[in-house]
Amino acid sequence: MAVEYFTLVCDDVPNDVVLIAPGARPLDVAQVVRRLTGLSLWRSKVLVDQAPAVILNGMPEETAEIAVTALRDAGAQAEVRQQPESDSPGPVA
Repeated sequence: MAVEYFTLVCDDVPNDVVLIAPGARPLDVAQVVRRLTGLSLWRSKVLVDQAPAVILNGMPEETAEIAVTALRDAGAQAEVRQQPESDSPGPVA
């Protein structure tokens, strides 16, 4: 049985939402993180305190931009980063 390799081309590259700095209102940012992730307020606050941190992973670009806007409105510095493409595709059986 021969192993075949395929390269998939997607229109929408997965994006990460990265919290760079919480700004002057970390509790407000933690509340936004809580709404975005579904984590408890305590865990959201811990995540905010560990900035820079990835808040959301593998999101479509439009959803990631909305999340970054919400974080910025709360006073945080945040950005959308495209996930790097893998160099070697895996085998397809």
